[in-house]
Amino acid sequence: MLTLVVRVEKGARPGQTDALETAARAVLAILADERSAGEGEWAEAMRAWQDARIRKVVRRARGAEWRRAEALPGITVTGSDAEVRVFPPVPLDAVPKDLAKLQVTGTDFEDPDDLAAPEPGIPVLWINPGLTMSSGKAMAQCGHAAHLAWLALSAAGRKEWVAADFALAVRTATPGRWRDLLTSGLPVVQDAGFTEVAPGSRTVIAIIPC
Repeated sequence: MLTLVVRVEKGARPGQTDALETAARAVLAILADERSAGEGEWAEAMRAWQDARIRKVVRRARGAEWRRAEALPGITVTGSDAEVRVFPPVPLDAVPKDLAKLQVTGTDFEDPDDLAAPEPGIPVLWINPGLTMSSGKAMAQCGHAAHLAWLALSAAGRKEWVAADFALAVRTATPGRWRDLLTSGLPVVQDAGFTEVAPGSRTVIAIIPC
């Protein structure tokens, strides 16, 4: 299980899309980190996790909870107003207590303004318009999509994405675009259905520019 924690202070909630994009970038950050490769301190855990289901959970923290989470080994990624910390994966029964006791609920965010079109040339994670998901669930699904996109890239493509600080965009597809994406052969997240959506639901599709 890979845990992501989003910082949600009183009166300072992140925007929806910024939270989704920051969660996706956090997953990429731990995948690319030198501690996750070779003989790095997280490498064995990362290999075991990726050889099984790449399960991810998003929790929220504020104040002292956030400070305790920051003290644990991990990586904090910031967006425009979102902060997400990602932690090396562990078995479900081995999640540190300072993370396990954090709430999963309460992560329903909103975008303050209308979203501009994604910048040309960056990866876009398109969300299924026919599903209703909490912000936390959508963050995990965008993390899955970014993960699949990373696996689909060449070594050179990964280096370019690292150099670009994992630039990406998250948008909700129109129904017509979603139908086209489903037949495109692009990486698509198919959810196991443990929470919120039915088993087999296709949640997010990643477009990676060549």
